[in-house]
Amino acid sequence: MTTMSVPAFVAKWSRSARAERQAAQEHFIDLCRVLGEPTPNEADARGDFYAFEKGATTAMGGQGFADVWKRGHFAWEYKRDRANLTAAYQQVQTYRESLENPPLLVVCDLNRFEVHTNFVNTVKWVYAFDLADLQANVATQTCPIPPLDVLRAVFSAPDRLRPTRTTAQVTEAAAAEFAKLAKSLQDRGADPERAAHFLMRLLFCLFSEDINLLPSRLFAKLVENTRFRPTDFDARLRVLFAAMATGGSFGVEYIDYFDPGLFAGSGTLPLTAASTSRAQRS
Repeated sequence: MTTMSVPAFVAKWSRSARAERQAAQEHFIDLCRVLGEPTPNEADARGDFYAFEKGATTAMGGQGFADVWKRGHFAWEYKRDRANLTAAYQQVQTYRESLENPPLLVVCDLNRFEVHTNFVNTVKWVYAFDLADLQANVATQTCPIPPLDVLRAVFSAPDRLRPTRTTAQVTEAAAAEFAKLAKSLQDRGADPERAAHFLMRLLFCLFSEDINLLPSRLFAKLVENTRFRPTDFDARLRVLFAAMATGGSFGVEYIDYFDPGLFAGSGTLPLTAASTSRAQRS
């Protein structure tokens, strides 16, 4: 079997300026060479369990195609522009059921990889890394497992990426953290109606992030980067709320238009460092 080194893979695809359709299958084949895995055509000549361009019926009844599919492992969708990774994830979700609901949903733009878990009754997690992370192959905040280990699990052992917490456990923990956050606001004299509206906004941000209405981990990263600087958190949260009210930019990301009734005005309530952490854990 032909092999390819990680540095050679990174060097080749860091330079690529080709469109998705021109590059996707070659990129995937090169990745197989890096990992020592057979390609879809080598492993399954008929395409019964492992195939490029696997036909699938969408949730709306239309016809779609997964760029790569491996039964019991993953559905993989390529997009050329990084800004389209959210759209790619939404697209693969529309036909995951007709692909036997694989445990992992992968989206990639030739440089950046996002591995979304899709296990039943578990909290969803996204392992996100790019070519530079792949070459360094060390765990990061967005990918707590070295990227090569993540990719090896995608191809041969998906259960290694199964989140350990169930949705019920997370729901219970989130309710407890929101109760503490509400009590903290009450103790500092916040108006009950304003506090309830503010908490609803935070909850909606968490929900939107989970279903990819907000870019992957955007709210989580906002909290992580400002958790010990409540004033900064408040200022950035105002900008995020304003973008969600009308549609607009937040840093390098574009935020789609959300419910103006919920996000009209950029009002927030000041939080302590401990309360900011609770907003993320919720």
